[in-house]
Amino acid sequence: MTAPQATQLPGLIDTYPLYIDGRWVEPENGRYEDISPATEQVIGTAPDASISQVAEAIGAARRAFDDGPWADMPAQDRAACLSQLGDALLKHADDFFALSQLEWGCIANERVMQVDGAAFMSMHAAQLATQLADEEVTGIGAGTTVLRHAPLGVVSVLTPWNFPHCLNVMKLNHALAAGNTVVLKPSPLTPLAGLALARLIDEHTDLPPGVVNVVTPSGVDAARLLTTDPRVDMVSFTGSTVVGRQVMSAAGDTLKRLLLELGGKSACIVLDDAQLSDETLQQMLFDCCSLHAGQACILHSRLLLPDSLHDDVVDRLAALARAVKVGDPTDPDVQMGPLISEAQRGRVETHVATALDEGAELVTGGARPADLDVGYYFEPTILTGVQPDSVIAQEEVFGPVLSVIRYRDDDDAVAVANNSRYGLSGAVYGGDVDRAVGVARRIRTGQIAVNGVGPGAAPFGGFKLSGLGREGGGIGGLHQYMEPMAIGKPG
Repeated sequence: MTAPQATQLPGLIDTYPLYIDGRWVEPENGRYEDISPATEQVIGTAPDASISQVAEAIGAARRAFDDGPWADMPAQDRAACLSQLGDALLKHADDFFALSQLEWGCIANERVMQVDGAAFMSMHAAQLATQLADEEVTGIGAGTTVLRHAPLGVVSVLTPWNFPHCLNVMKLNHALAAGNTVVLKPSPLTPLAGLALARLIDEHTDLPPGVVNVVTPSGVDAARLLTTDPRVDMVSFTGSTVVGRQVMSAAGDTLKRLLLELGGKSACIVLDDAQLSDETLQQMLFDCCSLHAGQACILHSRLLLPDSLHDDVVDRLAALARAVKVGDPTDPDVQMGPLISEAQRGRVETHVATALDEGAELVTGGARPADLDVGYYFEPTILTGVQPDSVIAQEEVFGPVLSVIRYRDDDDAVAVANNSRYGLSGAVYGGDVDRAVGVARRIRTGQIAVNGVGPGAAPFGGFKLSGLGREGGGIGGLHQYMEPMAIGKPG
């Protein structure tokens, strides 16, 4: 059937069915409500896929890979489809931004990273698709060895609620550019992001039926099938480490290939020779605390300060934190929106209470804003006196909470930064750039910024419990969705 048009709200908010094998399919398990974190009101409903419908989507992707044209399609033709998607995403960026404000609380100054960048990701993926080529490998022995990268097959893409649109698009891009077919399952907290993407694919691209399928089950059993079904070759998951472990365990029986982008508890180290302008501190507060209300795995939520700078930096950051305008994401002046749900706000409140019980001191924040009675809001929060082994310093909060830890010297700072089960991101600030880079090299993490300069187009992923594999980074990002195959031939 055709997806019905919205009757009350414009743009991409709609009463969507499921998208399976190029068709819109009514859900067998009814529908569930989609709640706006800013208003606590229902903005729409999502189709609740049954286990059999998830199986049907997997079957459609399997047929599209095994019998359809996609995997063997010329690279230029695959690139053309991705370019169509990029054009459609660019054309409908305003609609996706409006959806993002309502469904997951995106604010104006996060629009580029949350929404606009997705279109350019598709255009870049189209270019990368045309660059895939066999490589000749030289070595000992007769003949010639050709190394090719073959698409894996069916990829389950499981995405979170914090950056749903850009992650839906990024993972889809890489899987498709590599020649795979996909079943996308968005988070039940942000189902419309994935279904709206399916609508663009259906209406604006020439992707063959079954190449992309979007299902939005609310139940664990239906979602789990995407990690256990033997017809699935790879699982690409972004989310918490707890769920990542479950995905890895479930996929183990069939030895599925995995790409896991998981949690973080990254450290920002300020060296004793750092010169921190107000502008730098404003950016630091964003990177460490207020980015998407602290709901980002790359947040530098541990701030390591030497005694000589501790009080000054804390005082200045606290003043900036108190000045952050928290509120309605549709207000262009708002600097921080809501948490995703009541449960998530409760989790953040519990973390702060536990930290205070363990001896941390509350400098600012720590509660719901007094003037916001509706919406899942929480103040930017700064804690000092945090011990490196405390719960707040070890567990990912996923809220706007910055833990300040004192350190003695460079060696101690490195030891504290590495005292974590995670290793996803981080930062170092210092007056002597060579010294700062030297400290950065010693941190066990997937990416790190020096003096506010982050890695550019580089592979993204983490050490330790922050995940397996790397996303992005040019052709290497496509190779994560492919299997190397060596061919020996005479000559």
